[in-house]
Amino acid sequence: MNINGTLVAQAIVFALLVLFTMKFVWPPIATALDERASKIADGLAAADKAKSELSSANKRVEAELAKSRTETTASLADAERRGQAIVEEAKSKATEEGNKIIAAAKVEAEQQTVKARETLREQVAALAVKGAEQILRKEVDAGVHADLLGRLKTEL
Repeated sequence: MNINGTLVAQAIVFALLVLFTMKFVWPPIATALDERASKIADGLAAADKAKSELSSANKRVEAELAKSRTETTASLADAERRGQAIVEEAKSKATEEGNKIIAAAKVEAEQQTVKARETLREQVAALAVKGAEQILRKEVDAGVHADLLGRLKTEL
């Protein structure tokens, strides 16, 4: 065997192997590598897009939360104002009603006072008439009159 012939034969076999590999084996591997690279690139692009969407969604959520907080605060303040107005209105109504009741009680007390005076006047007049009747029935005597007047005083 000749070493040169072997080397040439090995070189030809190697060249055929390289041609076969370049023609039949390398294209599917290159295609698979290209597909994998494109999938990785698409995944990275999708991840970047998802990050930006998440960031914008977080901003929208924060904006909505801030808006709802301000609306809630405004609603609470409005409810507080309405509650204070209702309390003040109830106080004024209660004061007004109390004043009406006091005025009605004063009027009623005044009427009862007038009625009591009238009753007292009638009783005093009746007693005076009664005393005069007793004085006129009996004879005129200072001692008896003094005694009758004393009894009238005790009756009054």
